Amino acid sequence: MRKTLFVMAFLIIVSQLRQAGGEVLSYRQGETVLGEVRTYTVESEESLIEIARKFDLGYNEIADMNPSLDPFVPGREASVKIPTSWILPGTRLHDGIVINLAELRLYYFYELARRPFVLTFPIGIGSEGNDTPIGEYHIIEKIENPAWHVPESIKKEKPYLPDVVPAGPDNPLGTHAMRLSLTTILIHGTNKPWGLGRRVSHGCIRLYPEDIPLLFSAVPNGTRVSIVRQSVKAGMKSGRVYVEVHRVDFAHDVNYFEEAVQLLTKKDLIGRVNTKKLYYAVEEKKGIPVDVSD
Repeated sequence: MRKTLFVMAFLIIVSQLRQAGGEVLSYRQGETVLGEVRTYTVESEESLIEIARKFDLGYNEIADMNPSLDPFVPGREASVKIPTSWILPGTRLHDGIVINLAELRLYYFYELARRPFVLTFPIGIGSEGNDTPIGEYHIIEKIENPAWHVPESIKKEKPYLPDVVPAGPDNPLGTHAMRLSLTTILIHGTNKPWGLGRRVSHGCIRLYPEDIPLLFSAVPNGTRVSIVRQSVKAGMKSGRVYVEVHRVDFAHDVNYFEEAVQLLTKKDLIGRVNTKKLYYAVEEKKGIPVDVSD
């Protein structure tokens, strides 16, 4: 009975996600390239930031896909490419939550009626010097309408803040929060949605206000959370090889081409790749799956 109720609740969440613009994707084992790139015509005075939120994308995703457009004034009736296609992160298990810092995106893997599904959301992460830590964690606490107990490190930067910010529109944690086993790190909402797709937090993971209650409802306590940093991903679809390359601004240097070659070699795919196609995919760093098959 309990399992039936959970399945029904999950189906309701899936329906809500689709209505809210969130991405709910099913896939087959071995097929790790999901979704598709779409096109959108700008209405009125929309900015890329507003369009990104409309399609549940982070600012970085839409800006990297449309480098020729002014992010604030792309122009009425301009054609905007919507990058709603991804390669699943390269982790040992597609289980629970996987957060890829390099692409500023969260994936929640779930099986329903023996079919694998993934829910995916754009995120904001730690700013330079406040880096979100990579590692293996799990959710230890779920909090609705959380109060924000201001850390001492932030009080030093902003001494005007109170010790505790109560739940409400001024609370930077938003309406829901989930605490990780690294207890200083939360997955939470935000009262500053324009920061999604950017490095803006003190280490926590932020979701859009409309996304966090959906993820909160779908994810049970104890869920595994893997935080990785993968600027290059590789996968297969319909027998074709794809790579996805993300432009990152972390302090460490990244040799994207070398990383791509190593990854493709590890997956035993390098012999099926066209080197020229791979070179251009790495140079452009559009943040979407690119077919590099020979």
